[in-house]
Amino acid sequence: MAKDLLLEIGLEEVPARFLRAAMNQLREKTEKWLDASRLGYDTVEAYATPRRLAVLARGVAEKQEDVSEEVKGPSRKIAQDANGEWTKAALGFARSQGVEASDFTFKELAGVEYIYATKSLNGQEASALLPEGLKSLISSMSFPKNMRWSTYDFKFVRPIRWMVALFGEEVVPFDITDVHTGRVTRGHRFLGGETSIERASDYVEALRAQHVIANVEERQALILKQIRDLAEERNWNIAIKDDLLEEVVFLVETPTALFGTFEESFLNIPQDVLITSMREHQRYFPVLDAEGKLLPFFVTVRNGDAKSLDVIAKGNEKVLRARLSDAKFFYEEDQKLPIADALSKLENVVFHEELGSTGDKVRRIRQTADRIAELLNLDSEDKQDVSRAADICKFDLVTQMVYEFPELQGVMGEDYARKAREKESVARAVFEHYQPRFAGESVPASIVGSAVSLADKLDAIVGFFGIGIIPTGSQDPYALRRQAAGIVQILLDHKLDLTLDQLFDVSISVHEQAGNLKRTADEVRSDLRDFFELRVKKLLSETLRYDVVDAVIAAGFGDVPAVVARGKALMNGISGEGDFKITVESFTRTGNLASKSDGSSVQPELFEGEPEQELFRAWQELQQQRASWANGERGAAEAELGALAGLKQPITTFFDRVMVMAEDEKVRANRLALLAAIDADLKRFADFGKLVWQ
Repeated sequence: MAKDLLLEIGLEEVPARFLRAAMNQLREKTEKWLDASRLGYDTVEAYATPRRLAVLARGVAEKQEDVSEEVKGPSRKIAQDANGEWTKAALGFARSQGVEASDFTFKELAGVEYIYATKSLNGQEASALLPEGLKSLISSMSFPKNMRWSTYDFKFVRPIRWMVALFGEEVVPFDITDVHTGRVTRGHRFLGGETSIERASDYVEALRAQHVIANVEERQALILKQIRDLAEERNWNIAIKDDLLEEVVFLVETPTALFGTFEESFLNIPQDVLITSMREHQRYFPVLDAEGKLLPFFVTVRNGDAKSLDVIAKGNEKVLRARLSDAKFFYEEDQKLPIADALSKLENVVFHEELGSTGDKVRRIRQTADRIAELLNLDSEDKQDVSRAADICKFDLVTQMVYEFPELQGVMGEDYARKAREKESVARAVFEHYQPRFAGESVPASIVGSAVSLADKLDAIVGFFGIGIIPTGSQDPYALRRQAAGIVQILLDHKLDLTLDQLFDVSISVHEQAGNLKRTADEVRSDLRDFFELRVKKLLSETLRYDVVDAVIAAGFGDVPAVVARGKALMNGISGEGDFKITVESFTRTGNLASKSDGSSVQPELFEGEPEQELFRAWQELQQQRASWANGERGAAEAELGALAGLKQPITTFFDRVMVMAEDEKVRANRLALLAAIDADLKRFADFGKLVWQ
């Protein structure tokens, strides 16, 4: 027989950001405990609202499974004496396993006989295991922040106010902080009341009768439907941001969507400011028209029913009006602050105690950006724009608006720079230099913004590496991995003719001049290469096989667009028709023999036959083709791989008709030198020996 098992932990309101992880943790711990306790079950469902965490395990066995376990003991030689009597070692083993020595069996293992004890464990009743098991399960939970209450030492995310524990129709008895389990739960704080749950399987519907939708997915679906119905009814485009939706789902037990309005005069404030204020302060969904322009409406979700929605809307409108009035005040006051005065204030803002003020950082960004502009051979106008954008890229950090909403840095900088009559390209670069701020966001669209973005991110990474702060494990307090990934993505998306080593050298030089490095430049450069190699590998791994990634990385990863192109070309070669595997095998054989070369150069006059000369000519032709790519066909990876593949036939002929390890030492060394020269060219594309064939 099987029964359903219910555990509900009733709490004071839990922060929405904790609930998803807590719900999943409770489910996982329940599954692990049931497995470890040898209690079979069908499924475990988890539920969460602001006031409760719960699990409902379906079809839990009423009794543990009986098990028979075979335990290996000492060898027969040790277990029995010369007369065949059991030794103290054997008798001690019997006592430890709770069996009689006469029940031992013998089995041979690796040519040695051992004694074995077979233990039979009878399963216990689930009802005997559950009280202590469920209590320990709750006690073992962890949260980002815990609290204690009253005089108890017990810690939990919020004070426990009630607990329901039912196995079928029976209460599972235990207590925590003087709260005893029972069958009484609490419904919606205002719409519902206490209700008794007769059977564990009644849980969801019993709460529904008390105006609580326990199922998280059901609440989310209901919220989305209500919002979309409003949008369809009024021909609106309601912007639903995933993280805001997630938060709202865990703020309510009975969701009801409604809308309100605000004065159109607020629309004179930048749209991003209004949207951020609505989302961050009030948890409102902004309303847009078909072109994506903000309308003077908002949508919110009430934790309650549809009664008196007009009154609720008016209350929300009043609160929002105050918020937007603050935003309007900040916006207008910020525009009275000249950019030059804002920049002077940056001298008093600490970037890092060992790396100086934000003003110091801006000067380093300017130096780095100027050198990047030189490396990119930008024209004089773009170079001037890069310099000015770098100079003012952080000025909005001291504005009231960014102080209130840090996520608007760059957004406000662009707007204020434009109003201060900075060039459009400069104003745009002030925003773009933060991009990409997270995985999946676009890189800067302009070359000016890209140059300043590279400089900003490089300054942070090299600066922290220079003082010994390097991300380890999950620790990355300054988001250096994200910034490194941004650099890699910018280089790739714009196909910039810059290598990572060039960027490292520029930024290291700037930090050296500033006296920031606490380690040698070589140490910093080595760590930077290792760090960025992992970022490039991660990028390649999104679309390429692991062995292809290893093969092209081995040939160098500093030129990001080139290594990506080589990886794609190699994948196409592997997946395409033809004898590419045979080609790679010839390359691998070349590499194996090339490793025996003493490093001498090729001497054509020592060739003894046509196969050697043919291979030498093919290699020279490849050299000429590669020179033309370097002069203007950078990144032509498909063509390069095709040219390399053209070596297959002369290499095969060479191996078929030439004795590489000739008795004549000079001839042998020359043949190995030819193979080594060819192998060096092959390894500039990829280490083909790392490819794995199924």
